[in-house]
Amino acid sequence: MANKKQSIVDERLWRKIISSREVRGEVKFKETMKAHTYLQIGGPADVFVCPQDTVSLENILAALNEERIPFVTVGGGTNILVKDGGVYGAVISLKNFRRSDIAKEEKDMVMFFAEAGTPLQKLVSFSKEHGYSGIEGLVGIPGSVGGAIAGNAGAFGYSIKNSLVSVRMMNPDKGIYEMSASELGLEYRASKMPEDTVILSANMRLRKDVKEDVAKRINSFLKQKRETQPLSEMSAGCVFKNPEGASAGKLIDEAGCKGMRIGNAEVSRMHANFFINKGGASASDFLKLMDEVKKKIMKVFGTELEPEIRILGRDVNR
Repeated sequence: MANKKQSIVDERLWRKIISSREVRGEVKFKETMKAHTYLQIGGPADVFVCPQDTVSLENILAALNEERIPFVTVGGGTNILVKDGGVYGAVISLKNFRRSDIAKEEKDMVMFFAEAGTPLQKLVSFSKEHGYSGIEGLVGIPGSVGGAIAGNAGAFGYSIKNSLVSVRMMNPDKGIYEMSASELGLEYRASKMPEDTVILSANMRLRKDVKEDVAKRINSFLKQKRETQPLSEMSAGCVFKNPEGASAGKLIDEAGCKGMRIGNAEVSRMHANFFINKGGASASDFLKLMDEVKKKIMKVFGTELEPEIRILGRDVNR
């Protein structure tokens, strides 16, 4: 759908395209994306919809597909920068998809089921409480299960790829289907998710371990994050991917970029790969700062940085 003609959705058109379909959930028009991202930056979405259930989501996707209206999905809004001009078409929030539970238990492992909107830290807390290992390094990473899968989230040598077994997805043309983790092409901070596909849920395999050991690892990792990352400030997490064999944060630090500021967007003085909204920053500020840092790293080290954050939407007046 990304290559199809873009359409602006207003309330009249929305009611027209869903009039014959069962759709339950919250719908807002010209909804500012500032309220739905950790950065608190971003212009309005033409329509922001939070389907209540799978049937509603399926009907929404069918309607958008028929009208050739583009859409994007968001979970916790963590690793996202929305441009100042907002988002054409629909933004679909999966915040109502939060069910999770043990699907299967065996002698040495458990199969854990989680819907895409489940907060990632709910899983980490569950593993800590029950002594299940495999995702300890994901502690402190905000956002949802769906977003973590799409970006293959990880830290401290852990990634969600290592525990993921399968993913249930929905596509306007294919309906609901399942893919194994190996079919997703999960790589460093990336996946090869099929276009126009929405992650519904995931099955993950966790190992039974000594409860105290799991808690010790999680607490240690969280302590390191609190000491080195600006967790209390408005950021989107790491802005750039680590180049092969190097640390983006270290390169940015060594290039003297800590504290660099454009408008109200600033390179964190605590962790150079975190850019902070100091209050009222625009997406334009943020993107210009990213560009300046990229230029500086190329000039000093001859290394090109690649964005890790997901950039959505359009510029103003475009």
